[in-house]
Amino acid sequence: MLDNALARLDGALAQLEAAARRRVEAERGRANLETELALMQDDRARLAAELDGATARLGDVETAAADVDQRLERAMTVIGAVIARAQADAGAGPGPVSVPGREGGEEDEGEPAAASLAREH
Repeated sequence: MLDNALARLDGALAQLEAAARRRVEAERGRANLETELALMQDDRARLAAELDGATARLGDVETAAADVDQRLERAMTVIGAVIARAQADAGAGPGPVSVPGREGGEEDEGEPAAASLAREH
């Protein structure tokens, strides 16, 4: 009977030790999860800051692109007017006009350069 009681006590102690090991492992796992969560929160904050910066830079680029577009439009208008005035002053009337952007130096008979530039852009 004493042997039986000792065997049961031994079994109970083994179960207690196993439960204690599981508890320690669970706590370690929890600590690892908490560390991982903290790292993920730091990454999220860093990525959010980077995204904010990239969004701001994109806004700056879009503003600059719109400004460049307006300047190009004004330049094309002025260039077209200068070409038209030069043709009128020369009395040449409509003649062959080399149009930028055409392959092989194609010319457009009779089309004023300003109209050609406006049509192209």
